[in-house]
Amino acid sequence: MIAVKSKFQNLISLGIALIAGLSLALVFASMSKAQASDAANFELKQHCPPSFEKNAKGHCMLRTMYEFYNSVQNRGVGGTQTSLPDHRDGFTPAQIDLGRYLFFDPLLSKDGSLSCASCHQPDKGFSDDMDRSVGVTGEKVPRSAPTLWNVAFLDRFFWDGRADTLEEQAVGPLFDPKEMGNNPQQLLASLRGNDSYPSMFKQAFPETEQIEIEQVATALAAFQTSLISLNSRYDQYAHGFHDALSENEIKGMNIFRSFVARCAECHQPPLFTNNQIAVIGTPEPEGMPFDPGAEVPFNDKRMRGGFKVPTLRNIAKTAPYMHSGGMKSLREAAGFYTKGRGHAVPEGEELIIHWHIWEPNLTDEELDRIVDFLHALTDESLTPQIPSVLPSGLPAVDAKYAASLQNNKVLSGDKPMPSVSNNKKLGASSINNQQQEHTEEVSGDIYE
Repeated sequence: MIAVKSKFQNLISLGIALIAGLSLALVFASMSKAQASDAANFELKQHCPPSFEKNAKGHCMLRTMYEFYNSVQNRGVGGTQTSLPDHRDGFTPAQIDLGRYLFFDPLLSKDGSLSCASCHQPDKGFSDDMDRSVGVTGEKVPRSAPTLWNVAFLDRFFWDGRADTLEEQAVGPLFDPKEMGNNPQQLLASLRGNDSYPSMFKQAFPETEQIEIEQVATALAAFQTSLISLNSRYDQYAHGFHDALSENEIKGMNIFRSFVARCAECHQPPLFTNNQIAVIGTPEPEGMPFDPGAEVPFNDKRMRGGFKVPTLRNIAKTAPYMHSGGMKSLREAAGFYTKGRGHAVPEGEELIIHWHIWEPNLTDEELDRIVDFLHALTDESLTPQIPSVLPSGLPAVDAKYAASLQNNKVLSGDKPMPSVSNNKKLGASSINNQQQEHTEEVSGDIYE
C-alpha cells in the first residue's frame, strides 16, 4: 500500500513538473514573440535626452549651469566659473535616437563584426581600454580611440585634427579599410534592405524618400552631441559646493592650474582641452615608427608630431594614454611632463615642441595630487542606454562585447542572456552568412 501511494505521489509530482515546464516554455515563447514584435516596430524617442530641452521647433537644446558664466574670449579661460565654448545641438529626438541605434549596430561595418561602439564603449569612457584599437582586419590601427564625451563642444576631430565637423568624423571610420572597412554602396544596401531601418530613417528625416549617407552622418553626429559629461565632482565644486572635492583633490587642482605645472593652459576648464594641436614629443611604443601626426593633413612641417590636446573629462576611465597608448597610467602620463622639454624626442627628429612644455620639476607628491584631481573629473551620469535589440538582430556593440557581458553575468550568478535563437528570429541583417555564423558562435546573443 505504501509502495502504491509513493508511485501515485511520483506521478503527481511528474505532472506538476510537466505543467510547470510547459508554462515556462509558453512564457519564453511569448517573450520571444514580444521581443520580435518590438524589434519589428522600432519607434524612435520623441523626448530629448537628459540635460536637453525641447524647443518649439521640436529641437533638443543643451542646458548647463555653465551657460550662466562668462569667460575670456569665450574659450573657457579664467576661474572655475567660466562659460563653455560654442557647441552643436538642435537635433530632433528622433535623429538622436536613430544615431544611438546606428552607433551600437555592427551592421555598419564591412562584415558585421564591429560597431562604432566597439572602439567607443560607454563603460570605458567611450574608449576601449586598448593602446590602439583593433579594426575589421583584426589588426591594430595606428592610434588609440579618443573619448567621445563632450564632442559637441569641439571643432577639430581625430588625433591629427583632420576633420572639421562631427559628420565628417562620423563617416571616417566607416569607410576606412583598416577600421570598419565598409563602403557607401554596401552600407546603403544593408540599411535600405533592412526590415526596420527605412521606417526609422523616415521617422528621423520625414522629408526624404530613401536612406542616404548624409542622413547616416547626421544621425551619428546627433547622437554624439548628446554625450555630455558636465556633472563631475569638479563641476559641483565649480558651481559652489566646495565639499564636493577632498583636500587632496583641491591641492591637485591648484597644482594643475598653477603657473608652475601649467596643465590648465592646454587642458582648459571646463572642457579640460583647448582643442588645439600641440607638439609635446611623446615617444612611440617600442617597434612603432614615428607618427608625424598633424603634419600630414595640414601639410605643415611645424606640426610634425603634433596631436590634438585631448579632453581630461573621464580621463580616469580611458587608460592607456597618449595618441598611441604608450602610457599605461595617469601617474605615468602626468610624470611625462616633468621630465624635461623634449626628453623623449627620438634621435634625428627636430620637433617644434609647444612652448607650454618645460621643466616644472614637480615632486612625487605633487604628481600624486594631480592624479587625485583628475579622478574628480569623472562623470557618467548621462551615459546613454545601449539598445537591448538592434534592427539588424546583431549583438549590440559587437559579438566580443556581448560575450564578455554574458560571461560577467555568469560569474556573478545573474540570469543568463537570451539564447542565440532569438537573434535568428530577429535577423534582418544583410550581413553575409559566414560572418553571422561566426558572430553567433562567439557572442551568445543580445542583452539588456
